[in-house]
Amino acid sequence: MKQLALALALLAWAVPDGVGAAEATLPVSKVTVFSSGVAYFEHNGRVTDAAEVTMRFKTEGINDLLKSLVVMDLGGGSVSSVNYASREPLERALKGFGVDLTGQPTLPELLRQLRGATVSVRTPELASGKILAVRSQKKQLLPGNVLVEEQILELVTEEGLKAIPLDSIRSVSLADARLNAELQKALQLLAENRDVDTRPVTLRFAGKGERLVRVGYVAEAPVWKSSYRLVFDEARKDEALMQGWAVVENTSESDWEKVTLTLASGRPISFIQDLYTPLYVPRPVVQSERYASLRPQEYAEGMETLKAPASSKAMQRREASGKPPAVMAPAPASTAIAADAGAANGAMRSDLQPAATGETAGELFVYQMKEPVTIPRRQSAMLPIINQKVQARKVSIYNQRALANHPLSGVWLTNNTDLTLLAGPVTLLDGGTYAGDALLGNITPKERRLLSYAVDLKTTVDSSVKSSKKIASARIVRGTMTITHKRYFTQTYSLKNKADEERVVIIEHPFNPERTLIEPKEPTEKTPELYRFEVTVPAGATRAFDVREEQTEMEMMDLLPADLGTLQMYASSDEIPRKTREALAEAVRRRQALAQAEREVTDLTKQIADLRRDQAETRSNMGAVTRNSQAYERFEKKLLESETRIEAVQKELEAKRDAAEKLRQELNDYLAGLNVE
Repeated sequence: MKQLALALALLAWAVPDGVGAAEATLPVSKVTVFSSGVAYFEHNGRVTDAAEVTMRFKTEGINDLLKSLVVMDLGGGSVSSVNYASREPLERALKGFGVDLTGQPTLPELLRQLRGATVSVRTPELASGKILAVRSQKKQLLPGNVLVEEQILELVTEEGLKAIPLDSIRSVSLADARLNAELQKALQLLAENRDVDTRPVTLRFAGKGERLVRVGYVAEAPVWKSSYRLVFDEARKDEALMQGWAVVENTSESDWEKVTLTLASGRPISFIQDLYTPLYVPRPVVQSERYASLRPQEYAEGMETLKAPASSKAMQRREASGKPPAVMAPAPASTAIAADAGAANGAMRSDLQPAATGETAGELFVYQMKEPVTIPRRQSAMLPIINQKVQARKVSIYNQRALANHPLSGVWLTNNTDLTLLAGPVTLLDGGTYAGDALLGNITPKERRLLSYAVDLKTTVDSSVKSSKKIASARIVRGTMTITHKRYFTQTYSLKNKADEERVVIIEHPFNPERTLIEPKEPTEKTPELYRFEVTVPAGATRAFDVREEQTEMEMMDLLPADLGTLQMYASSDEIPRKTREALAEAVRRRQALAQAEREVTDLTKQIADLRRDQAETRSNMGAVTRNSQAYERFEKKLLESETRIEAVQKELEAKRDAAEKLRQELNDYLAGLNVE
């Protein structure tokens, strides 16, 4: 316990009573919270003469601070520096000081580090000298002759060597100013690292007199959220009171006391770049030629003498004149290292154009709180952003994909305010009670949006689809027939209203980019994915509503390889234009003639093959009988007759082949010159 008291006395002596600059505080005065996950903070305050302002920031937010910090002395002074703790580990940082405070050293351990340092020791007598060592020895205590370990400080004084038990020392003072400063810095670092989640940043101002200073920066912040209440008035069915609230959270390290709060929408480009971590650029190690060893040389096989290029001749002339070669400009690859080394800062050199102030700021829309806002740190608040009447027309919304048999009760909301309403949940109150919840997307002024909040059980919808198809046109160009089909789709919505009052039903019909809307000619509203049609159904009535669409389909076929049955079907169809039918019929006739000629060629080719097979069989039989026998003569006669038949069929086959080839060429020429629409 006494050693702890001595250590505290030593450390207290090492810390000076004050610093050169006065401490000042800068409270938060302005906050702008963005919907992109960041916020801009502004601090304002007054400083006098040379002053220091220490602010604490979250460790993970230091990179944002280094990227965006703006410091201004508005009274003619200047900002001398902005200091912050290094990112290196605490133990490593402590080891860099002249006095190592890692591991919570005891007084003996601390004094051992200070060997050779001049100290003043009060026991209560005062002794000054250099520390030689701190050693341990055994000491016998009475009664019982108990051995205990005692720490002895060996001090070299002007009178000689003194051994002072640490138990008798009341205080120790360092005489070395440098060691005092090192000890102070180490203690300051320990104090700053008590809170591992935050880091202190010290702003130093230089100047004279009292001045106004301002500090601004961007930091990560929770996205502010909006929620709405829509209250219907039974007396005015097409109007409702909209009340909107913004949910804002103060997760910073500062209390917001009567700050000017702005809530901004939009998505400004924001990123994190690591500027907090030290960046080192690797450099090549060049060995001095004085100590470099000569490498063994290996020589390649000689080749024919080549004519030197112009650049080589110029080099030869420089060598002959004794002039040194010109220094070459660095290649792009050489400058890449320098570019990479400055990449951490280079990304920040592009300046963005400043946005205009007001309700619309550049690509942003802002809500400016009319009154100063107070939110303590680690707390949240709901702030009113809108409270006025809006156009809200009650409708029923039918979407077959959402619910097959019933529409949803909804509201066609028109933003007739001057504000942009940001996305958020909407709670609807009707008749003095809860009616349901809805989701609202971003709505600019004068824009309208559908909201659904409940199932309309008093309205039922049945849907059916019919389709038909017909040929719209057909044309033939160079042997290819193109047929245009028109396919018609009719979807019938049967709406039955069981309520005692009329229903305005908004039918959401899927939009197909390949189809054209025929009936109705125009939708009430169109989105990238839907048509919206407004249908009024009287109380207790049923109404059918048709949506008719047309789709164009193209069919192409080559007439030469196409199936003859398909061609004959189109040639006899009344939907095909007359000229096209006639041309198609002629093409079919020519195709049939060619097919008949090709069949005849095939038949004759088969006949020749059969005859040659019979000849082979006859020759085989002739080899099985004697040459002068009647059977041999009969086989020989049959062979001669077969050969005569083959010659005749062969001539006929050649004629048929020529005829088929002629028909094929005529068909190709006919199709190539055919152009009928």
